[in-house]
Amino acid sequence: MSFHAVSIYFPTHVLYNSTVMSCSIFKFEPCYENKARSKVLLVAHLSGNSMLFINKQTVNEVEMRILICDDDPLMIEQLKKYCKNFFDKIHVKCPELSCFSDGESLLADKGDKDILFLDIEMPGMNGIYVGNELKRANSSIIIFIVTSYSKYLDEAMRFQVFRYLSKPIDKQRFFRNMKDAVELYNTMTIKIPVETKQGIHTIPASDIIAIEAQARKVIVHTTLCDFESVHNMQYWLKELPKNCFFQTHRSFIINFEHITNFDHTLVNMDDNQIRAYLTKRKYSAFKEAYLLYLESTR
Repeated sequence: MSFHAVSIYFPTHVLYNSTVMSCSIFKFEPCYENKARSKVLLVAHLSGNSMLFINKQTVNEVEMRILICDDDPLMIEQLKKYCKNFFDKIHVKCPELSCFSDGESLLADKGDKDILFLDIEMPGMNGIYVGNELKRANSSIIIFIVTSYSKYLDEAMRFQVFRYLSKPIDKQRFFRNMKDAVELYNTMTIKIPVETKQGIHTIPASDIIAIEAQARKVIVHTTLCDFESVHNMQYWLKELPKNCFFQTHRSFIINFEHITNFDHTLVNMDDNQIRAYLTKRKYSAFKEAYLLYLESTR
């Protein structure tokens, strides 16, 4: 299969739509949208029937850090090799890889922890204890449990591990799960410009609870405060990442991350501080999208 390099205008929101059918493999060179948005460098890789879009700026400039903790040196080398192979395959520079042979040294590490491959049975602290401690300190860390013992699965799921990889590790399964992990990392780290009459406020996408149309106003509800946007709902539909935002009603776009509960007519957000209408005809599609979102974060 041939590989083609092309320069193309690509809206930012497409970056977060991972399903693009019937495509060839393309490498996307630098493109610009407008002065309010930062440069985006995209790489696309064909995986089955879906395209994997990676925000190269996020991976390189934000300096994602991947950690491996295992008392088996051969397993550490295999995971390092698979990580390098994965990023080579999507034509992105491999992030920093830091390796540890025990839980104590991992917990003592002061650096950023974005993605972690964690063994369970190690001398001293076991992986369950270490994983719990790391999740308490940083709820955003993406943890892969890597072990030969399935009996630890239930305990590991209690602190919301992202995936469970069985030894010996299958390379293709590793690639599929890394693709999901990088997409989740991108979603958590993306920042959205919110333009008001007073200026532009840059906010992490994860801090946006919902977008609400109130008569002629469009309100951006965030964990910090509310902003009155100068843009309409159509703008926000295009701007927000599709894998974690959904338009439940003509007046609401909600962030799956902040859902407390929902029924056939209402979605309660942010511990019931915000209530969004849910159109009955959208209920099934909304429920399916929400369950897919939950699955992607496990």
